[in-house]
Amino acid sequence: MVTATLTSKGQITIPKSVRTSLHLHPGDRIAFVVHGDSQATLKPITKSVDEVFGKLHSPSQRRVTVREMNEAVASKIRGRRQ
Repeated sequence: MVTATLTSKGQITIPKSVRTSLHLHPGDRIAFVVHGDSQATLKPITKSVDEVFGKLHSPSQRRVTVREMNEAVASKIRGRRQ
């Protein structure tokens, strides 16, 4: 179990192993979901569509069909099962 210490100002530092596992980077937002009186879950908040729109586009990238995408996904899934 990884732990962190709460400061007198109510702040914590998320341990590096947790940041790495959750793919957290400076500026990322995090939600705390409280369960009852004694538990909470830390959950990274995904970026909005507006923040990532156009980030994957590359003029040199060839276009692929939906069928090609589906085949690629199916192939990847088959590879994981073996």
